[in-house]
Amino acid sequence: MSDTHPDTVLIVDFGSQVTQLIARRVRDAGVYSEVAPFNRAAEALERLQPKGIILSGGPASVTTADSPAAPDAIWDAGLPILGICYGQQLMAKHLGGRVENGDHGEFGRAFIEIDDRCALFDGLWEAGERHQVWMSHGDKVEALPPGFRPVASSPGAPFAAIANDERRFFGVQFHPEVVHTPDGGKLIANFARHVCGLAGDWSMAEFREAKTREIREQVGDARVICGLSGGVDSAVAAVLLHEAIGDQLTCVFVDHGLLRAGEADQVVGLFRGHYNIPLVHVRAETLFLNGLAGVTDPEAKRKFIGRTFIDVFEAEAKKIGGADHLAQGTLYPDVIESVSFTGGPSVTIKSHHNVGGLPERMNMKLVEPLRELFKDEVRELGRELGLPDVFVGRHPFPGPGLAIRIPGEVTKERCDILRKADAIYLDEIRSAGLYDAIWQAFAVLLPVRTVGVMGDARTYDSVLALRAVTSTDGMTADIYPFDASFLSRVATRIVNEVQGVNRVVYDYTSKPPGTIEWE
Repeated sequence: MSDTHPDTVLIVDFGSQVTQLIARRVRDAGVYSEVAPFNRAAEALERLQPKGIILSGGPASVTTADSPAAPDAIWDAGLPILGICYGQQLMAKHLGGRVENGDHGEFGRAFIEIDDRCALFDGLWEAGERHQVWMSHGDKVEALPPGFRPVASSPGAPFAAIANDERRFFGVQFHPEVVHTPDGGKLIANFARHVCGLAGDWSMAEFREAKTREIREQVGDARVICGLSGGVDSAVAAVLLHEAIGDQLTCVFVDHGLLRAGEADQVVGLFRGHYNIPLVHVRAETLFLNGLAGVTDPEAKRKFIGRTFIDVFEAEAKKIGGADHLAQGTLYPDVIESVSFTGGPSVTIKSHHNVGGLPERMNMKLVEPLRELFKDEVRELGRELGLPDVFVGRHPFPGPGLAIRIPGEVTKERCDILRKADAIYLDEIRSAGLYDAIWQAFAVLLPVRTVGVMGDARTYDSVLALRAVTSTDGMTADIYPFDASFLSRVATRIVNEVQGVNRVVYDYTSKPPGTIEWE
């Protein structure tokens, strides 16, 4: 990527679940960033030729013998380095300071005292001020390495921020990448732009141009088959690919019977009508629902759907005379929840059907043009490519579709019930003018039946859960605070109009601790 993004910040991942948020904050500052796991950091340094390095947090303790470390090449590169939490502790220990296990750590909201001026704080914090940050640490730096000075402190961390001005090395014990540190994004921007001296002019237009060249170089004159799911990601990926390679691309839209109401007609109309992109429409509802019969484990559902997608793509590739590449709309958050990006040490939360490569029997290479982007960046790229807002502005929709919004066994009857209820919910959201204020809203059909009374008769039907969240990038999310009258109106419509549902509940869980989808 060094020829594509000459001004890059390398983020070395030590296993934090929010490492990708660091990349997001750097990009918010108009600077391109990439994440590499600590055990591939030397290779990434050579490949990217970055102008600065950020060391992430992580679950390990630098006081143990087998704790992850950065290679010597990182410290010897002569580049500015910012260490965050574990990254700060690693910096302190490696350069001659002392880190110890704390008697009790700091977790959650904390306040730091600004003790001295620092390049990270330029135009942001002044000595003598007190500012809110987010802490999550047990260990702490007890003695600074030579050449470092303290610039901020907290009750639980005497060296909450440290600086070596000569080497342009900085460390913070708190997490500036999360929204709970209100000024954290500006602090990271100061590092990228003031400390590293980067212009901050990276844009989606530049990404579009660079990615188009990259696709052409990767694909050459080969044929590409692209899977359309009906969601924003695959739509944007397909249009970007078509711009790059034209009729070498054939899109395959698999109608697996797990889509939202009217979705198939929208997808086919857009790609065949508006863009005139070669499109194969595969009607595979029976294939998928038969395969899901009796399957209740969410991971088993995802894996079956992923395998079956691959089987369908393979068959369609043969029908069109063979294809050398399979394109997917994989994003950063998809990858980090399946496995740390490019193989780092973070914990797997759940697998994603479009993450993990291709079976060896398929003589096809994977093309993932959106793999470095967050969801809101994909929307921005879609607008840059001229996609209509009806697609760009759509709420995210998972590749496995309604299968992971039906805990328990998936049947056609339950899909039809959920489809109708979900359409009512989204209709009410649009009518209230709330659709664009919500990151994602959907209904979940629970494997729970309850007693109800309708028309003086006893009912024993399903419970439906409503979910709506606000987010920037899908990595964290808060519930949308509907007023009671709205929820009451939606519940009344669903119970009255959807046969098979007699109770509606609202999910008040944020991410974390929950995920956005239920499965």
